[in-house]
Amino acid sequence: MRRCLVLLTFALLGAGCSSTTGVGYYWQSVTGHLRLMQAARPVDDWLADSRTPERLKTQLALAQRIRAFAVTDLGLPDNASYHRYADLRRRAAVYNVVAAPALSLNLQSWCFPVAGCVGYRGYFDEADARAFARSLPTDLEVAVYPVPAYSTLGWMNWAGGDPLLNTFISYPEGELARIVFHELSHQVAYARGDTEFNESFATTVERLGGSRWLETRGSAQARIDYATFDQRRRAFRALTFSTRQRLQAIYQDMALEAAEKTRRKTEVMADFRRTYQDLKRDWGGFAGYDPFVAQANNASFAAQAAYDGLVPAFEALFEREGRDFRRFYDAVRTLAALPKEERRARLQGLAPLAHLASPPGAPP
Repeated sequence: MRRCLVLLTFALLGAGCSSTTGVGYYWQSVTGHLRLMQAARPVDDWLADSRTPERLKTQLALAQRIRAFAVTDLGLPDNASYHRYADLRRRAAVYNVVAAPALSLNLQSWCFPVAGCVGYRGYFDEADARAFARSLPTDLEVAVYPVPAYSTLGWMNWAGGDPLLNTFISYPEGELARIVFHELSHQVAYARGDTEFNESFATTVERLGGSRWLETRGSAQARIDYATFDQRRRAFRALTFSTRQRLQAIYQDMALEAAEKTRRKTEVMADFRRTYQDLKRDWGGFAGYDPFVAQANNASFAAQAAYDGLVPAFEALFEREGRDFRRFYDAVRTLAALPKEERRARLQGLAPLAHLASPPGAPP
């Protein structure tokens, strides 16, 4: 899967300035979120209910310990979020649509009044997402992928906050901790119209927090399981990163005609898929990244950059602030308030912006 985590609010998905954003899109966003909120019940109610499966009770209790750790050890918001649980009876919270030209890794963007311009469109119904994907111009490469969780940026805490969901509650301990930390961090800082900044910050917090959780609270088995999973994730990241670099070099080579770029792109994509099969054999057949590979194209590769392209800079900022989470958050909020170009310049001064990301639709 990789938490290709999407920021979603009524205003974000509402009547935006994009000409393709109409009343129907606004309506599905509002009603979809309302249904999600109505399905949520306090975790204590689920734990007290004799009909709740024991495995779910175990995971919910673990999630509450993780939630408390987020406050006491990571300085994340202490509010209503993640104290309720909802079973959506589907495999994803929302489905994202991304698109990019045939010879570019630049995402198509859509603009909204609060979030600004973002490189995806989110839908609560998969059929709606795929219908929108089919409606896009045929010269765009399009990908649709499931998203297990999203953040309302803290704006809905008055109504019960963002709930735990069936779409991620069964994750292994280390991954469950990471996704809770990631989503809560979106309530700490948000830069309008800068998805890469927002998601890379959240990814930094999830990695730092996830490591600290496993080191101080995780079981020995959880650390072993996480090490195995993370080894696969790192190998796949390295493969997708090198593939994106090769594609970018082709697309930016002004000496090449479009036909030659297309031919070289085809070779790169074939190499990508062959190398992935080699990785799968090394992993004993682990197929968690198959959904991403099956639809890999410019859109899915371009969407990767949003999630941790700026992580090296944020990690450097964390070190600069003495590894103190609260000082780190203050520094991030200061950056978020700057114009985008100045924000990027300051991040560039902290560390190279490597754009190494986890792919949407792949395991976290």
